[in-house]
Amino acid sequence: MEPRISLITLAVADVARSRRFYEALGWRASGASQEDVTFFQLGGIALSLWGRAALASDANVADEQGFPGVALAHNARTREAVDAILAEARAAGARILKPAQPTPWGGYAGYFADPDGHLWEVAWNPHFPLRPDGSLQLPG
Repeated sequence: MEPRISLITLAVADVARSRRFYEALGWRASGASQEDVTFFQLGGIALSLWGRAALASDANVADEQGFPGVALAHNARTREAVDAILAEARAAGARILKPAQPTPWGGYAGYFADPDGHLWEVAWNPHFPLRPDGSLQLPG
């Protein structure tokens, strides 16, 4: 697994309200944003705002289990790399929360928790290209 964070996802109570807050700080939402998710380019990584229940469901965790409301994402260079990275994480002691599978947005992703329960999404996203240095480039 290349040492990289591609996205930080914050689970929020109201995506539109949170988007307005960050835009009031002068941040510009990416053209990839939709009603239920907002993306902001932050140098070579991105911040995403997603509804709390939607993120918990996507990661296959229940809010009652102490879901921290934050997920880090490592975008892989290829679809095949997602499975390899999840296997590497498991071998290192991670708990696989959601095995890799096709996503509704046309990618391929899974989740693991580190020994302290921090969530990591490992994803291949054909719409969010990685630059040669591994940094993420949002569209639009």
